[in-house]
Amino acid sequence: MDTDRITTQTISLLKGRRPVVAITAYDTVMACLADEAGVDLILVGDSVGTTQLGFETTVPVTLDMMLHHAAAVARAKPDALLVADIPFAVAHNDFPALLDACRRLMQEADVEAVKIEGGADIAPKIERLVRAGIPVLGHIGLLPQRFHQLGGYRKFGRSDAEKSVLVDDALALEKAGCFAVLCEMIDGTVAGTIASELQVPLIGIGSGPHCDGQILVCNDLLGINVRSVPSFVKQYAQLGDEVRTAFSHYAEDVRTRKFPS
Repeated sequence: MDTDRITTQTISLLKGRRPVVAITAYDTVMACLADEAGVDLILVGDSVGTTQLGFETTVPVTLDMMLHHAAAVARAKPDALLVADIPFAVAHNDFPALLDACRRLMQEADVEAVKIEGGADIAPKIERLVRAGIPVLGHIGLLPQRFHQLGGYRKFGRSDAEKSVLVDDALALEKAGCFAVLCEMIDGTVAGTIASELQVPLIGIGSGPHCDGQILVCNDLLGINVRSVPSFVKQYAQLGDEVRTAFSHYAEDVRTRKFPS
């Protein structure tokens, strides 16, 4: 067994030691590069729908699509923990269907854990999955799969009622056996409160600096976008501009017969 591999236990034990470094990836090349950089966790998010597949939301992403992209990431054989999203509505099927979806992701795509959106409402199913040997990363706050129900994306936890629900959701997920919880678009102070209540790491995206780790979408971080980037994102490169310039130079060289020379 590779002792350098990061496991769900590794992630859980980072609580209080140092922040968890997480990133999304959707293909072998990006997974290799992220892993070589030393990230702790690679998430094959259903955000592949909006970043790679041209969908307006994550709702159209299917289990077969997740299997395809997760398997591509797994072929990079990363030392980072590999997690894949359970796509829209699958977690709300009857339990055997949910269990089978998780089984397929672990057996056919070689992922090591799954991420499921939802709080206390989904915790009983998560508890059963964990008992079946399936590690689960929880997800609270903004739940992108509920885009049509929400009518858009917004910040959560700005009212006392929402704060109370978020804390209860996080604690329910921890009790159900989640090795960590992702919180998306939660008020930063509230996220800090939740992090202090949990014994497992709280990994933030758009939820301020008081979480136990951070995750960003690789396309956003790298500046490879055709849509606007969320305001909370720090872009560490503008690769989109470089790619566009390279394509333009190639096109010009072909037209003027400079390539091939």
